[in-house]
Amino acid sequence: MATGNLASVVVAVDGSEESMNALRWALDNLRLRPDGEFVVLHVQPPPNIAAGLNPAPIPFGGPSGVEVPAFTQAIEAHQRKITQVILEHALQICAEKNVEVKTEVIVGDPKDKICEVTANRNADLLVMGCRAIGPLQRMFLGSVSNYCINHVGCPVIVIKGT
Repeated sequence: MATGNLASVVVAVDGSEESMNALRWALDNLRLRPDGEFVVLHVQPPPNIAAGLNPAPIPFGGPSGVEVPAFTQAIEAHQRKITQVILEHALQICAEKNVEVKTEVIVGDPKDKICEVTANRNADLLVMGCRAIGPLQRMFLGSVSNYCINHVGCPVIVIKGT
């Protein structure tokens, strides 16, 4: 599928091997025009209750919006470490393939942010992996790749997991 007409390709990566396989596929199969760029994008999930960043409100009319700064800082530092490891792994793959890439990290809902970054960069193509989640999980959580296929303004290639 080599083409030399692509100016900007966004490859979305997360902590999954499927996303790294998508990166490998893009580097092996796509050719950019001379001024083109590969952008490795990682979307860090926003702070949320599940991550413990926003503690539940204090019951019985207690103060609301109370933040636990030390805890919040520790969780944010941990998220930054995870992001760093993901990008280091992605950049190692790129180095092995002798391909220079740009990286971008953004915080937010992966579905929305992948579409937003792809649009802002006027990407010609979005490449992403797809985890093999079951139908029940997909019903409750949704599929990032399915959302992007239906909302991004450029072609999308999804590299399926096994």
